[in-house]
Amino acid sequence: MTRVVVTDHAFGDVTGEAAVAERHGAEFGVHQCRTEEETVEAVRGADVAFVNFAPTTRAVLSAMADGASVIRYGIGYDNVDVAAATELGITVANVPDYGVDTVADHTVACLLTLLRRLTRFDRAVHRDGWCAPRDLGSVPGFADTTIGLVGLGQIGFAVAERLAPFGFSVLAHDPYADADAAAAHGVRLSALDELLGAADAVSLHAPLTAETSKLLDAAAFQRMRTGAFLVNTSRGGLVDQDALADAVASGKIAGAALDVFDPEPLAEDSRLRELPEVLLTPHAAFFSDSSLAALQRLAAEEADRALSGTPLRCPVR
Repeated sequence: MTRVVVTDHAFGDVTGEAAVAERHGAEFGVHQCRTEEETVEAVRGADVAFVNFAPTTRAVLSAMADGASVIRYGIGYDNVDVAAATELGITVANVPDYGVDTVADHTVACLLTLLRRLTRFDRAVHRDGWCAPRDLGSVPGFADTTIGLVGLGQIGFAVAERLAPFGFSVLAHDPYADADAAAAHGVRLSALDELLGAADAVSLHAPLTAETSKLLDAAAFQRMRTGAFLVNTSRGGLVDQDALADAVASGKIAGAALDVFDPEPLAEDSRLRELPEVLLTPHAAFFSDSSLAALQRLAAEEADRALSGTPLRCPVR
């Protein structure tokens, strides 16, 4: 019998996914897998697996039916062994366009919060009753501020569009970006070292790959402008978290807003939890009622294609 499973999810319900399974006469199962062992058992014999954060390793993929499909809830798919899937004849798809606006909104909210020192002002008023604005240091105007985007895909462009009305100068580093498209958005492409040295705030929008793992390490933080900020709403593995904690504690980096971590949840003993200059959100940049509805709808439509034997909309290999 055809089998469809949800390995794990963070939604209120999975009625759309269940409806697709019912339409194709498939058995349907919902799990909350955290370990490889749990995921292997959940997907055993499955023709379609909806995957959120469950580790989708070679062992997991090997347990699925021949010609199965894995549909990753979201943009990134670094928890799926795509190379093993290719060898095993399993198709992997993602949903790259469900929450572009929501992530861009969250990113810009973080950038503006950091640049206007809102959390520092808030703490000072709560703690001391009042403060003179200059007590907390210089606050350049937005027209005198440069934002550096590392990665210029859909979300990077959406961030640039939101920044434009404020008058920021925007640089971007992306070896695959189209220079004409960047220019049309008011963005100048640059080398990574140039961007790190010029930007007052750096925002990460790159995928996590072997090449980008810990892209921002101790050496990168030293190349950044003293007093610059960092925002990461992409993937936690892009940042060496210990190096970031060192850079913030030393004052080299003025502060950071982090929505993603490696591992997740953020370790209880992480020094980032103890630094008041670091704003933490729980992998929530994607979250809005509309974005979640779009994510589940698009994932369910992809499963419908897989079960119908038609080409998938967003295969990643």
